[in-house]
Amino acid sequence: MDFPARGRRRFLGQLPAAGALLATPGALAANPMDKKKLGVALVGLGSYSTGQLGPALKSTEHCRLAGVVTGSREKGLAWARDYGFPEASVYGYDTMARIAENRDIDIVYIVTPPGLHAEHSIAAAKTRKHVICEKPMANTVAECDAILAACKEAGVRLSIGYRLHFDPLHEEVRRMARTKEAGAFMKMSGGFAFTMGRKSWRAEKKLAGGGPLMDLGIYVVQEACMAANATPVAVTARERPKKRPDFFVDVEESIEWTLEFADGARCEGFTSYDEGRNDFRAEAKDGWIELRPAFNYGGNRGSTHRGPIEFTAVNQQAVQMDDFALCVKEGRPSRVPGELGRRDLSIVEAIYASAAAGGKRTPIRA
Repeated sequence: MDFPARGRRRFLGQLPAAGALLATPGALAANPMDKKKLGVALVGLGSYSTGQLGPALKSTEHCRLAGVVTGSREKGLAWARDYGFPEASVYGYDTMARIAENRDIDIVYIVTPPGLHAEHSIAAAKTRKHVICEKPMANTVAECDAILAACKEAGVRLSIGYRLHFDPLHEEVRRMARTKEAGAFMKMSGGFAFTMGRKSWRAEKKLAGGGPLMDLGIYVVQEACMAANATPVAVTARERPKKRPDFFVDVEESIEWTLEFADGARCEGFTSYDEGRNDFRAEAKDGWIELRPAFNYGGNRGSTHRGPIEFTAVNQQAVQMDDFALCVKEGRPSRVPGELGRRDLSIVEAIYASAAAGGKRTPIRA
């Protein structure tokens, strides 16, 4: 699940071929191009669905909101009226399996807290609908594996809600990394942090999986992998002393880490629920790129050694969902597949392991 508005290596995985996919129960009911817009069901109607995904679905070209899963029937009916889908397409978590019978729903988007992602993603896969799981993919790599296995068994596609992979500013980071026009990025740094003033599920390990590293720091991890065009091989990390230990009881308040890549590149990362930061910088022999702010839903800015980056702003969530709808319709893999979410959880687990071991250099295992 994403954070409040305050705030490459590409892993394509073992995805079914287009022909095989369209023959499965998880495929569209008829020829995939017969439907101009695919139906999306949102599972969880919290702040991210309400503030970002729902509004984005009003402007998407290839998908539309076709149903919701919520713990509040009253809230779900209000969404049905607002978005124009039938009241019969409002489900509870205990009736989610009935989505299998709904021919208007093609994609199920999991937007509940990370501690529930595995349960709800597996339930969605069992309905033979394609799945988008919000970041982070789950609380653990083991849960990621369970989600991947369920989607594979059901013959459905799986994508992660990595919105920044569809933002042109971040595409410039990837382009410079691929082309090496200024050389390989060898020195990187980034931070994402805000002050949490009111306690929420994000400060509860059972639901959040951890503290700001899971919620915010994962963006810095992704960006480093984009800029390095690779996956790190090891990490050293340190949790900073808590200023509010009564508030952050079983999760970190602030944590910093260093990612090491096989070619010698390094990234210094930081995240916190007690500071303000929103930036990323990558330096090469003959140039650099800097994003500041880097990770917002909109209003991000960037510059390179050549000057400011000029780009047309996009609705990140709308482009993300449209791209996955086209992946389903055209039988092609997502640029942000489940394997990418699993990769990032393996890095996060290594960061936590290093911090718990007093900053011991910890290998990152696939």
